[in-house]
Amino acid sequence: MRCAVGCGHVQRAPERGYGLETVRGDAAHPVNQGLACQRGVSETADPDGEWLTRPLVRTDGDLVPTTIESALERAAEGLSTALADGGDGVAVLGSGQQTNEAAYALGKLARGGFGTRYYDANTTLCMASAVTAYYDAFGSDAPPPTYDDIPEAERHIVWGANPAAAHPVMFRWIRQSADADDSELIVVDPVYSETAEVADHHVPLEPGGDLALARAVLARIVETDRVDETFVAEATTGFDELRSELPDAAEAAEMAGVSMADVDNLADALENPTLLYWGMGINQSVNGTAAAGALIDLCLATGNLRPGTGPFSLTGQANSMGTRVCSSKGSWPGHRPFADPDHRREVAETWDVPTSRLPDDPGPGPVGIVDAIGDEVEAVYAVATNPVAGMPDATHVREKLEKSFLVVQDAFHSETVELADVVLPAATWGESEGTTTNMERTISRVRAATETPSGVRTDLELIGDLADRVVPDLFDESLEPEAVFDEFAALTAGTPADCSGISYERLETERAVRWPAPKPDVSAGYRYYDAGSDNESADPSSAEESWSFPTGSGRARFSSGEARPLPEPTDESYPLTLTTARRPDAYNTGVRTRGDEPPTARVSPATAAALADDLEAPTDAPADDDDARYGRVVSRRASVTVCVETDEAIPDGVVWLPIHHPDVNDLTLPDVDPRSNEPNFKQCAVRLEPPRERDVGAVAEASA
Repeated sequence: MRCAVGCGHVQRAPERGYGLETVRGDAAHPVNQGLACQRGVSETADPDGEWLTRPLVRTDGDLVPTTIESALERAAEGLSTALADGGDGVAVLGSGQQTNEAAYALGKLARGGFGTRYYDANTTLCMASAVTAYYDAFGSDAPPPTYDDIPEAERHIVWGANPAAAHPVMFRWIRQSADADDSELIVVDPVYSETAEVADHHVPLEPGGDLALARAVLARIVETDRVDETFVAEATTGFDELRSELPDAAEAAEMAGVSMADVDNLADALENPTLLYWGMGINQSVNGTAAAGALIDLCLATGNLRPGTGPFSLTGQANSMGTRVCSSKGSWPGHRPFADPDHRREVAETWDVPTSRLPDDPGPGPVGIVDAIGDEVEAVYAVATNPVAGMPDATHVREKLEKSFLVVQDAFHSETVELADVVLPAATWGESEGTTTNMERTISRVRAATETPSGVRTDLELIGDLADRVVPDLFDESLEPEAVFDEFAALTAGTPADCSGISYERLETERAVRWPAPKPDVSAGYRYYDAGSDNESADPSSAEESWSFPTGSGRARFSSGEARPLPEPTDESYPLTLTTARRPDAYNTGVRTRGDEPPTARVSPATAAALADDLEAPTDAPADDDDARYGRVVSRRASVTVCVETDEAIPDGVVWLPIHHPDVNDLTLPDVDPRSNEPNFKQCAVRLEPPRERDVGAVAEASA
C-alpha cells in the first residue's frame, strides 16, 4: 500500500534472498479488484531509497553499526533518562505508514507507558483540519460516503485535490462516473492540474481563496432558493445563524478571484446528487478547518448527505485513517473523546495503568512538539516519519532535533536518520503482518511476503522491545499482531468507530471489512443515513428517510468559521506565492523515489518572462544544458536552488514545488490552523533570484 485508497496487492518474494520480485493488483481484493497504479507497484517492488539493514548508534559524532540489542539498550537508556522528571520529557512522533497494530501499540506506549502529551503523528500534517470539521459537523470523524457511492453520483466536485496524481485508482472510478451522459466533473484548484485537464469545468481560484469561494457558492444557493429546506429543518441545526452571516456572493467571489459564472456552475452542480471531494489544498491552511467546514455546509444546505452524495475528504497516507482510529493521537481508540473522564478511565483500566498517567489533552501537534524540544522535551522517538523533510520551516526542525536525544525507527535512510543518536531499522510493507484502514473506513489484512535481514524487526516488535526496557509490564507478553488487534477492537466496542465485530478470522474470509462493524455479520456502508425500510422490495420513493448523528442534538451542525488573514502575504521583497503539491511518481517525503537532483519549480510563462534575466543559465553551464534555467527560491526562512520549468498550468505569480523533495520545506512557514494544529503548507511569500555560481555546477552534475 502506498496511499490511502487501500488497494490490495499480491506480493511475491524471489526464490533466494530478500525483497519482492512480483507486485501486482489483487483481483480478489474487494477494494481495487485487481487495479493498481504504477507508483504503488514500483515503489514497493523496486524502491530507489537506501534500505536500513543494520542498527546504528552515534559514537564520537558518527553513526556506526551495532547489534540490535545494543541499539535497544542505548535507546532505552536515553528515553529513561528523559522520563526521569516526568512523562513529558519524551516526545513521540508516529505515522500513517504503520499498521493498525503498530499504531495502537505506539499510542499505548506514548500515552499509557510514558504518559506524554507530546505525541502526534504526521497525519496531523495532512488530515487534522478535515477531522476537526467532521467532528464539528457530525460529532464523529471520517467521511459519510464510501467508494460504493462514486458510481451513483451525478456531479463530482474535486476541490483542492489532485486525485489523478495522488490517488490514481480512485480517480479512475471518479472519471468513469463523471464520463456518463448525465454526469460531470468540476475541479476547483489554482493550478490546472492533471485532474483539471480532464474535467468539464476548472475553477482557478486564488491561492487561499477557498473559504471565500465556498461562502460565495452557499450565498448564491440561498439567494436563488436552492436550499433543501426539508432536510435542513429535519436533520440539521445552525443554518439560520449561518444564513444571516453569509457575505454577498459577488463580493465573496471577487475575494476568491473567480467569476460569478464559476460560482453558478458550482451552485448548479450541487442541485444534483453530488460527491464533494477535498484534499491538502483545503486542509493545509490556517483556515483549513473553516474551509473544510464550509464545504460540508454546502452538502448540508443542498441535502447532499444521502448515498451517492456527500463530503469526502481524500486521505493521503496508506494508514492515516487507521492512525486516527487506533493510535490515541487525537482521540482514544474508537474515537473516544480525549478529555472525557469516563473514557480515559476505561482506557486506563484496559491498559492497566493509572488514570492519572493518561494526559487529558491530545497535545500541541507536531509543530508545537518541535517547539517544546529543549524545554520540557529532552528526547524524541520518531517512528516511520521524516520530520526534517516533512515539517514546515524544516531548518528550525533540524536545529531542534539536534538538541534532543533522538531515536529514529524507519525502513529507509532519511534526513531525520542523519540526526539520530540511535537508528532502529524496521520492516516495511510486504515485510510486516497486521491490518490497515483505507480512507473509506475499510480494514484489510496485510501479510509478510518476504523475510528481513537479522537486524531488522517490525515496528510492532521494536515498540514492544523498547517498552519492555523502559516501562516493563505495559504489555503482558510479546506483541503478536492478532492479539494486539483483538485488544484494540474490543476497546472500540460501542464507540462511533466500532470495530469489535472484526477479527483476523473474519478478514481471512471477507478480505476487507468497513467499520463501524459492531457485530461479526455487519459491515457499514453510508453513515448517518437510514433509508427507512428493511423490505428490499419496498418502493424507495415511499420510504421515510431519516438521519442520526452522534451530536448532542442528534443533528448535523452547520459551521461558523471565519477566515483568518493569510500569515504571509506577498510584498515587494517577496512578490510570489509558493504552493506545494504532489507529483504522480512520488509520495510523502520521497525516500523511495528521489534522486540527487534539485527540485523543479514550475512557473507560468508570464512569470518566467518577467524573471528571464534572473533565470538565465550562466555561461559555464554544460553544453548539452542550453535549455536549463536555474534559480533560487527564497523565503523569509531559507533559500533553495531549483531547476525552473515553464508551465501554463501554473497561475501567474505562483511558484509550484513538489512536497517530496527534502529541501522544499526549508521554505515553508510553521503557522498552523488554530483548531486543528495543521500547518499552512500551501501559501508563503517567496521570490526568485539568480543561482549562485557554485550551485550551477552542482545542479547540472546532479541532473546529468
